[in-house]
Amino acid sequence: MEETPRLKEVDPKLLEILVCPATKDRLVYRKEAGELLSRKARLAYPVRDGIPIMLVDEARPLSDEEVLALG
Repeated sequence: MEETPRLKEVDPKLLEILVCPATKDRLVYRKEAGELLSRKARLAYPVRDGIPIMLVDEARPLSDEEVLALG
């Protein structure tokens, strides 16, 4: 029986220094979604195998509802 792959954690020290490559603003980590969110750029950067993919071309746009939920 195969095990379900677990989401790998992002190093907390890495999260402290990462900023949005488009705006240089701080990011919000959504562990359950495996994404780093940028309010200002309205982008969600994926985290794959515990590694943030900090490329604007790889990010998905955030909806108005998602941006509002960030506060």
